[in-house]
Amino acid sequence: MRPAVRPVVRLLEQVWWWPALVTLAVGGYRLGTPDLWRDEIATATVATRSLGDLLRLLQHIDASNGVYYLLMHVWTAVFGESTVALRIPSVLAMAGAAAFVALTARRLFGGRVAAVGAGLLFAVVPLVSRYAQEARSYALVTCAVAAATFFLLRALERPAWRRWAPYSAAMALAGAGHLISFSTVAGQVALVALHLWRTRAAADRRLLWRYPLAVAVAAVPVLPVVLLGSRQSDRQLGWITTPSLRRLAEFGQHLFGSDLVFFAFVLLALPALALPGRRLQAWQVLLLAELPVLAVWLVSRLGGTAYFIDRYLLFTVPAWAVLAGGGVGAVYAAVAARARRGTTPRRAVTAAGLLAGALLAVPAVAALPAQPPVRYVGSHNDSEEPFKAAARTIAADYRAGDGLAAPLGDQSWAMVWPGVGYYLPSDIRPYPVFVARSADDAEDLSPEPCPKPEDCLGPVSRIWLLVLGDTADPLGAMPTDQAQVLRTRYGAPDRVTPLGGFTLALLDPAT
Repeated sequence: MRPAVRPVVRLLEQVWWWPALVTLAVGGYRLGTPDLWRDEIATATVATRSLGDLLRLLQHIDASNGVYYLLMHVWTAVFGESTVALRIPSVLAMAGAAAFVALTARRLFGGRVAAVGAGLLFAVVPLVSRYAQEARSYALVTCAVAAATFFLLRALERPAWRRWAPYSAAMALAGAGHLISFSTVAGQVALVALHLWRTRAAADRRLLWRYPLAVAVAAVPVLPVVLLGSRQSDRQLGWITTPSLRRLAEFGQHLFGSDLVFFAFVLLALPALALPGRRLQAWQVLLLAELPVLAVWLVSRLGGTAYFIDRYLLFTVPAWAVLAGGGVGAVYAAVAARARRGTTPRRAVTAAGLLAGALLAVPAVAALPAQPPVRYVGSHNDSEEPFKAAARTIAADYRAGDGLAAPLGDQSWAMVWPGVGYYLPSDIRPYPVFVARSADDAEDLSPEPCPKPEDCLGPVSRIWLLVLGDTADPLGAMPTDQAQVLRTRYGAPDRVTPLGGFTLALLDPAT
């Protein structure tokens, strides 16, 4: 073999390579097709601000996403702010998560079948595809938690300080990326406890203080995010309802984006939990997957703020993939061992391999109906935030001196101003009507509304008016004081265009 070829061959032989490549391909397919929705618009508008403006904004809102925004600030400075550019970091992070899933399964269950199978199973989960194509922190956090699990297992095997350091770094990144991800410690505690019980004859009692210390070290850089985020939680999380017991029971189906895929994973996990060999390791992984979900559900029930939604707990999917991969590996080993008794080793391995491939195909086939719905134009916002459609309509009939009035104040959560502004051509910038201060000056995500609308019409001739919802009376959907000013000056709208989630109207005094 040529020396130049050997590194490539060694790379292709690694258990993490193919899962990472498949996840990259699945996540990258039609990456730029879905329009950005309001959370992704927030990423675009914050990441592209100056560093000073970005830091000032985090003191008022979205501090929990501050680390992600800072990373994206650097990324967009190099690669731009197109839809594809904004989403590429998430695709790469999900591919990284698949790699760590495979490495974790190899460490827990042994064998290439369990390892590669776990990584490939992770790649086919519909919600993994969905958030691999989202310009938010969820993919990064999923990768960080998957990495932390792998590094934790390495540290448990040989608890040297140099092995705890990458674990703490991964946990710090996960916690800073999204605070809820620190709930994975609930599952990790169970994993460490079962490890100590399994190895009690030769257990290293230093784990009893080294693991908590490693968690504490990881928590230190997260504390500023906790302090700032706690002050902003009512504004950012008030819309999440208190979860019921039924919602907990059905959570797996939402977490995977498909009930069929979730049940397929559960069935594949059963052999790992039941068959002898690595049964205890399988229960460790099950607790790692389930205890964070239960912990967040309990906190959401008993605390004043709810956090129980699928994307916040996406980081538990890698543990499910490891467990399902372990089940496939257990079946493969059992069938191969049984087949060797009555046939040649090569035929036994072939038969077991075919069965393992068939098992892996079940969730892949089950996921097929759920994959297209996460890749059409409005899939990220259920077609309720047609920023691009509104921008296209305005640009098609724009005149110099036009103004734009869009939801502000209590409706600023809809991100209409920055959303439409993102999709408008750079040379088309309507005058901001009813705006007292720009979003940058207000140190917020959206502009600050003018307290006296009559003073903030500006030097405009025509006004493009955007309101939430589809309505034949857009002025009736506006705040009363703003609507009165527009009726007095412009009368009824000249054109009314429902866009499916927004209504766009043109107010032209000449007509």
